[in-house]
Amino acid sequence: MRRAVFLASARADLVQILEDITRASGSLATGQIFVRQLRAQCHRLAALPGTLGRARPDLLPDIRSTPYRGYIIFFRYLGDTFEVVNILHSRRDIDDFFATDATS
Repeated sequence: MRRAVFLASARADLVQILEDITRASGSLATGQIFVRQLRAQCHRLAALPGTLGRARPDLLPDIRSTPYRGYIIFFRYLGDTFEVVNILHSRRDIDDFFATDATS
């Protein structure tokens, strides 16, 4: 079974998501619950057999994505590791994010 590993970029995204949801809802508990559910979804995806998600060679050669409750989880498979690269809001300009991120 694969294990989920969250890159520093994904951990930073989770912190931003926590802040955004806490601010929008006015409740730290609501933000924490959502982030916990998001992390749990990544662990569930890692545990599933086969190759999941949509291949995204337009963004990075080995990246895949899958939606979850208004967000997009970007990940890749590395042997027995399910590497979570980023978690971005679905309304974000994804192409611009990866183009900017790739050049920095």
